[in-house]
Amino acid sequence: MELLSAENLVAVATAVLGIVASAVMVWYERRVPRRKRIGYRVQLDTPIGDDGRSRRTNRRVGWFDTATGMTHASMVLLRIENDGSQSIARDDYESPGIHGLTVEFGRRTVLGVAVTQPSETSHVLDNFTERLGFGYQGSTLSIPRVPLNRGAYYKLLVLLSGGRVGDDIQVSGDLKDGDVHRNRSATPDEKAPLFSRAARLITITLTLCVVALAVVVVARDEDPAPMGCAGGTLTLTGSTAFRPVLDEVADKYERECADDEVRIEVRTHGSAAGIRALVTAGTEAERGSPPVVALSDGPKPGGLSGLRENQVAVSVFALVVNEGVGVRNLSTADVRRLYRGEITNWRQLGGADLPVHLVSRDANSGTRQVLQRRVLGRGEIAHSSVDCLHKDDPTAPVLRCELDSTELVLRTVADVPGAIGYSEHGRATRAKGLRLLRLDGEPASVDAIEDGTSSYPYREIEYAYTYGRPPADSLVSSFLTYLTRGNGQDVVRTHGHLPCWSPKGMELCARTAP
Repeated sequence: MELLSAENLVAVATAVLGIVASAVMVWYERRVPRRKRIGYRVQLDTPIGDDGRSRRTNRRVGWFDTATGMTHASMVLLRIENDGSQSIARDDYESPGIHGLTVEFGRRTVLGVAVTQPSETSHVLDNFTERLGFGYQGSTLSIPRVPLNRGAYYKLLVLLSGGRVGDDIQVSGDLKDGDVHRNRSATPDEKAPLFSRAARLITITLTLCVVALAVVVVARDEDPAPMGCAGGTLTLTGSTAFRPVLDEVADKYERECADDEVRIEVRTHGSAAGIRALVTAGTEAERGSPPVVALSDGPKPGGLSGLRENQVAVSVFALVVNEGVGVRNLSTADVRRLYRGEITNWRQLGGADLPVHLVSRDANSGTRQVLQRRVLGRGEIAHSSVDCLHKDDPTAPVLRCELDSTELVLRTVADVPGAIGYSEHGRATRAKGLRLLRLDGEPASVDAIEDGTSSYPYREIEYAYTYGRPPADSLVSSFLTYLTRGNGQDVVRTHGHLPCWSPKGMELCARTAP
């Protein structure tokens, strides 16, 4: 991968800009004198009497018309707030005199003042007494040294006479380690800005960087190759149940890594046969790890310490019966009786009057090994038929045949009345002429197992084995990464398996592993 590519430079620049902007904002909040701050806003400044600005006479009735000074009266709503990062105590005010803040209304004369505040800060009112400096004279309003917690505020409704509406209003005072400043206040006819100027600048800059990164990435390659493509040849062997996944992932990898001259061959003859083929290839290799990966339904046999395992997915399997059997659910105990040859006719289990035909896989099958390990608790009885139709051993309690692929099992179960077999769940759901059985009332459901609502037993981890540790830059390593953690995970899930490297899959694979 090219470290100094355009997209990398833009990505790094965007990240650095975001970090620097955040650091600057933190520094600004902490270092600029904002630890103790009192802000004020003029939220209302409106004429009550004649509007000198428009030379228009307002219509007044009652007290507004008869009270002294109302001819040129105006009303101001002033908000005083603690917008700093620390609380303000009475001792923090350093203005001369007993009061804390002074408000100047220019050429207007103060006629009266009313104090309001949120109900949760009702203690603020106790500070507004003449003894503590609250009062007015001429155009000056004196405000006491009011303690304010962070975010606390109070409002002053001031009745004025004379002057002009809109004349500048100034609030002044001295704060220890702080300042008094004017905040921008939205009037009733004005919409407040959503973001500050600094926030708008940072947002626009970061957005432009992200857009530039997206443009560079799209322009460079509309169909980029997966990370870590490697050329060469690779053989995939083992599980026939997992073959549809291998076929699709191999084809997808070859297409996406076409520039690297990749050739992947899929040869599946069963989990046990695949393990044996891998061991043979590793033994015959002069040195290193051969370009062979064996997929197995479940863990490898003991004694093969030279094989290195990779968990791929949780695979769910299903027992299937011919549509005419008439049974939809079996207990684990009944399944064991069937495969011991103790049940010879389906009517013994409440089904149709049909003889039982056990259609099994051969000894190389991982699907069969999972059934024996997770459900039966033992091996199956000996096979007694070659064609799955006629019993070759008259002394056998039931007819049992063995086939070497999942496709043959599903096809035979669908064609033979009274037949029962087993298969990987995804392929069983797509087959016609047969039914999937519930075990102890639990369906073969990947979703239910993933949600943790099912104890369905016929499931196993799909493993990918290599002989020793393949080189990090080899096709084997690249393909396994692609299969288990890359785009191959989507194919795995599409075929009804749960990837072990998904968030829920990691937990289930750890729990299911022997």
